[in-house]
Amino acid sequence: MAREKDTQAQQTAGPSRRRFLARGALGLVGAAAAGAQTPLPPGAPPAFGTAPAVGPVVSGETFAQAEALVEIEMTARDRAEAAGNWRQAMAPLLERRAGPRTVPLPDAVAPATVWHPLLPGQQLAGGIGGETFAIRPVPARPLPASDAEIAFATVPELGAWIKTRQISSARLTQIYLDRLRQYDPKLHCVITLTAELALAQAQQADAELAAGRYRGPLHGLPWGAKDLLDTAGIRTTYGAEPFRDRVPEKNAVVVQRLADAGAVLVAKLSLGALALNDVWFGGQTRNPWLLEEGASGSSAGPGAAVAAGLVAFAIGSETGGSIVSPSMRCGVEGLRPTYGRVARTGAMTLCWSLDKLGPMARGVEDTMLVLQAITGPDAGDVASVPSSLHFNANYTVNGLRVGYFPDWLNQPPATEVDRAAFALLPKLGMVPTPVSLPDWPYDSLQLILFAEGAASFEELTLSHRVDQLTMQVPDAWPNSFRQARFLSAVDFVQADRMRRRVAEEMARIFSAVDVLLVPSLRDETLTITNFTGHPSLTVRTGFVEVSEARSDWAPDPAHPLPRFSPPRRVPHGVTFIGRLFDEGTMASAALAMERATGAVGERPPGF
Repeated sequence: MAREKDTQAQQTAGPSRRRFLARGALGLVGAAAAGAQTPLPPGAPPAFGTAPAVGPVVSGETFAQAEALVEIEMTARDRAEAAGNWRQAMAPLLERRAGPRTVPLPDAVAPATVWHPLLPGQQLAGGIGGETFAIRPVPARPLPASDAEIAFATVPELGAWIKTRQISSARLTQIYLDRLRQYDPKLHCVITLTAELALAQAQQADAELAAGRYRGPLHGLPWGAKDLLDTAGIRTTYGAEPFRDRVPEKNAVVVQRLADAGAVLVAKLSLGALALNDVWFGGQTRNPWLLEEGASGSSAGPGAAVAAGLVAFAIGSETGGSIVSPSMRCGVEGLRPTYGRVARTGAMTLCWSLDKLGPMARGVEDTMLVLQAITGPDAGDVASVPSSLHFNANYTVNGLRVGYFPDWLNQPPATEVDRAAFALLPKLGMVPTPVSLPDWPYDSLQLILFAEGAASFEELTLSHRVDQLTMQVPDAWPNSFRQARFLSAVDFVQADRMRRRVAEEMARIFSAVDVLLVPSLRDETLTITNFTGHPSLTVRTGFVEVSEARSDWAPDPAHPLPRFSPPRRVPHGVTFIGRLFDEGTMASAALAMERATGAVGERPPGF
């Protein structure tokens, strides 16, 4: 993609320059005049506002109109003064983009400022090195006769059958490929079926096992990748029309790490275009539990495919809820790792300081086994850091302090399932501990998301290729990327400073508790924990009834959602939030909850 964007930038450099010169014809006169000025005496430093005049002419009225966009108020004198030297002082700062000397910014170029979730003085949980990892012994269970029963097995079960050669990777891979072909017409969750690669990887896994080489618990297990992870020689489309024929040359680091672990890639799975919601260029991905609604996004394909037993596990990504939300909707376990734990090299960038890659599967232990395989830094991701992963499936949760927000349990979006999960805590030996947060406007942090997203897809937006996306509603990316051009750089810095304050509040909370238990789709925690980088694990713990289909999109009176009478039964779950780089303790709490509720075993009807 980097080369693609470079070429596009070179192709548009000439037109950009012409547009700049055409709209700034008066700027050339100003530049000539400035160039004719008497040279400064030796030793005189440069001053702001003395650059050659460039860009379009602006007036006090221009600033009067712009005030409404950034919610500030200037006097008439302020506006006149600002307009008077805008073309000498501020317009030259836009030259990198507006020309005449444009500078392409390839995808691989990350911002110079890097977010690190650990505050000064904080230590990595468990330090670096000396990793400890233990799962429960898999009970001896004969291989089921039914392909469907096999397909819905957990990662530890599948791994045990492969290791003991009760089933070959080739046969298991064929089961999943057949199911992907059979059920994708209902779900629209597959962008590219990677059958040729999958069968070759499966044959290699079987040959290695026959030769005595066992790569570990993911050896021979078929998986699906959200289609923002680069795959060498196989298209990676971002779910978006402008990239539907894009074919990268190298694997993303996570893809390569899973290949090194012996896993078998069977499909590139759908995501909402450019990682937003659940509509992509092939349609809307559907929820296996309720086909009349979307699977939620943006990790829609991974959520649907895991829930329907089409893959053993999948890799999703999250910037602001894209693992949590489809895990809730589709009833799977979704693990969003600590920001910086998993290298994102070769993954589509939406937001450098927010994007995270993580596993989605049918059990808590499944997600931890996958996380173990993909964790670790890479030089291509400047935000990735070395860390250790500690997890013991037999860890006792007795005495574990579980923070909760008392008011939230009785407010939407909390349900009886949330309250039942909370009531289980003391029965499991955990200690409910009330916590609180300041009443701050946490959504103001989203300025960072919109600004970074608009920067990542600047060329797509300014060239109007973003207009090719299917969704052109007010809450879709095309409008958001255009609006973000008018956000204040000063407000961006202030939002970044507020982000630090919010991180300090989370550190205060975690000084008193070991984990948090929250309603999964509570807006405050989705926003806060994504911006602070804390890990989360969403677990199916029960079922609710819905009388109307749910949507990630803003209500549209012209297109009402389907209603149901009687109501439909769908899965529901809770989310645990862990300390930074302490996924193990978080997973232990979630595993205890998973075992106690027993809600994960039920399959969606018809699959």
